[in-house]
Amino acid sequence: MITVFQTYTGIDKYKCNFKTCGKYTFVKKYIPITNEKKYLTKTDFIVSGNPFSGSSMQDILNKCETKYILLIPGTESIILSQESVSRFLHIAEYSSSGIIYSDYLVNDKEGNISTNSLIDYQAGSLREDFDFGKMIMINSEAAKSVINKNNYLYAGWYDLRLRISENFRILRIPEFLYTVNNIYENDFNEQHFAYVNPKNREAQIEYEKCITSFLKRQKALVKKNKTSIDLGNNDFPVEASVIIPVKNRVKTIQDAIDSVLKQKTDFNFNLIIVDNHSSDGTSEKISQIAENNKQIVHIIPEEKYLNIGGCWNKAIYSEFCGKFAIQLDSDDLYIDENTLQKIVAKFYELNCAMVIGSYKLTDFELKEIPPGIIDHKEWTDDNGANNALRISGLGAPRAFYTPVIREIGFPDVSYGEDYSVALQICRDYKIGRIYEPIYICRRWEGNTDAGLGQEKINKNNYYKDWIRTVEFNVRKKEKNDI
Repeated sequence: MITVFQTYTGIDKYKCNFKTCGKYTFVKKYIPITNEKKYLTKTDFIVSGNPFSGSSMQDILNKCETKYILLIPGTESIILSQESVSRFLHIAEYSSSGIIYSDYLVNDKEGNISTNSLIDYQAGSLREDFDFGKMIMINSEAAKSVINKNNYLYAGWYDLRLRISENFRILRIPEFLYTVNNIYENDFNEQHFAYVNPKNREAQIEYEKCITSFLKRQKALVKKNKTSIDLGNNDFPVEASVIIPVKNRVKTIQDAIDSVLKQKTDFNFNLIIVDNHSSDGTSEKISQIAENNKQIVHIIPEEKYLNIGGCWNKAIYSEFCGKFAIQLDSDDLYIDENTLQKIVAKFYELNCAMVIGSYKLTDFELKEIPPGIIDHKEWTDDNGANNALRISGLGAPRAFYTPVIREIGFPDVSYGEDYSVALQICRDYKIGRIYEPIYICRRWEGNTDAGLGQEKINKNNYYKDWIRTVEFNVRKKEKNDI
């Protein structure tokens, strides 16, 4: 038997879902979650504006008298069959799982049916926005055994599923077990930058508390006091190298190069461009500019199938790389002529292994777009290294003390390569932060993450969860408890 809980926003929809669920013999009760009492005066319900709050989670478990909960946290219309719920129950019984979710079908407004495959939950699936789909089955006995009473307004579900994951499996059924009507896609920028949007700050603080408590219970918290770097090594050709991996960016590479060459510093620097066999005129443009400027090192690797991480390795291990290796993407810009000076100064101020700046989001014409300034103020010296296991990125531009990044090296991928090395560095070393914008990140149709389909988004998310899994296991093994 199961109890169904669903976010409710309208009486017609409630009646429809109640009738749908009520015809199944295994549904004992259907309980809406709402903040509109006037509609439900004669019905058992949970009053909450957020089905993911701590109070909602506690109320759901208190009202549940069955072994399993079917949580429908969205407002979409869900179509499920008796066979699909039976499948959920069957897998739940024989897998001893705490949480089960499945792939699903999408019925759009035109009546077209498409598939929506999710990804498997890993030990490192520690981001709060992990996608469980539109329907989640929870073992109420497992949840009741681990739930912690809290007053979270936003992070109740996040806290509960982290606690469930410590003692029970979280299992995906790779089958399309229900259909969702009228899915509305959110703006990519809104989703991608939600964790740094100031309007979500209160929620982010709660999520950080949850992940910190989880890591502490798992004995995976890293130390507060990190190793300082001796920056006295001067066995480098220049003090700093700007590194630009590029492939087929003839439209933007000139702007990127110009933003480097106009930098004003009290030290020597060069620009290493790793040209990954461009075929659109980018190579010719770089060669033309390099002919008149000895600061530019134009590298075309022998390998023809490198990703961004592999291009970075070509630069940092080359004889031309300076003491500090500083990132610039081929379609982005430094915000003014003082960016390099500020980054290098921060290295010496803190004796750190890595410096990360802040950036401004713009369109191709450099007009600011929402959410504007991305400063990653969720990072703190005390807890940033732990919170980094939850968030999707740490900021830009990224700069590395070359001896440290040479010890680690980049994974040869084109998504998450920077996040991977940053997690490793912050485990052992201090990271310096610059909270004023020193970088311009241009969003346009040519971005590597523009117009991604669901399959590619899933692949990217799965890889970052895998990175977190590796790092989480390393930290857990080292038992770096504070």
